[in-house]
Amino acid sequence: MAKQDYHDLLKPEVINTVSGLSLISRIVVEGFTSGLNRSASVGPGMEFSQYRGYEPGDDLRLLDWKMLARSGRYYIKQSEIESQVTLKFIVDASASMLHKEAELSKVDFVRVLVATLAYMAHKQGDAVGLFALNESDVVSIYPKADKKHYNRLLLELIKLSNTGKWPATNISNKCIPNRGGKELIFFLTDMYETSEEISKFIKGLKSARNEVVVLQIMGAAEMDFNYGSNITFEDWETGARIKVDTEQAKTEYLNALESRLKKIKEELLSNGIDHHVFRMDAPLGEALQLFLKQRKRLS
Repeated sequence: MAKQDYHDLLKPEVINTVSGLSLISRIVVEGFTSGLNRSASVGPGMEFSQYRGYEPGDDLRLLDWKMLARSGRYYIKQSEIESQVTLKFIVDASASMLHKEAELSKVDFVRVLVATLAYMAHKQGDAVGLFALNESDVVSIYPKADKKHYNRLLLELIKLSNTGKWPATNISNKCIPNRGGKELIFFLTDMYETSEEISKFIKGLKSARNEVVVLQIMGAAEMDFNYGSNITFEDWETGARIKVDTEQAKTEYLNALESRLKKIKEELLSNGIDHHVFRMDAPLGEALQLFLKQRKRLS
């Protein structure tokens, strides 16, 4: 299978297995990194502080040949700079994330996004954690950097159960530990809120030492309003239904959507928080590019 040919794997039956998620992540990351400029790779002459076992796909130039001669084992040198980043993924596990386009729900897409970004981070020696919230459940996987931890993170991603609404701010903010150190936080959500419970939560994440990035997950039809002439929409979280004449509603909807997205972006930016609309039909490499850019800010 070609490195960049991951689209055929984006099916619920593949995404919802550890081996499937792991395969997609590896294909996307290896396809992306093979296209990176060599200057972006870790070069010689750095101070090295720790080692990890060699894994298929690692750059052979980073092998420590002296360690191989001494121990007979393959080790990769990790720089002190590389191992300083703690990465937290926070996932919106409310029912609205069950919205589906074609075969995939938003939460399926989030599973792939998080697994791919976490694999990239894991290869660089970063500590990765996962937190997922709704009003009745909290998943907390505290950041670590080892391979077993990555596999556990994949398992928890698959087990995520989306139900109900996003919790009230006084509850949600207590669910995410803040150690005050250098951290890169990705919050994956559709920004569906009944008042401002998600917006307030996001603002509460920001500190002087971290970078917070909101990836607002949107479907292609949701963004472009490409539906049949008449359609009935159902609210995942309240069950309310409304029948819509799409031809009449399209212009009004797109204007309202543009206005809302602009408002969200400006409000978060004024709080030092990055906001990106991430379409489910966008190349996954775009998320990796964003990750590297944000990670560099913390270096």
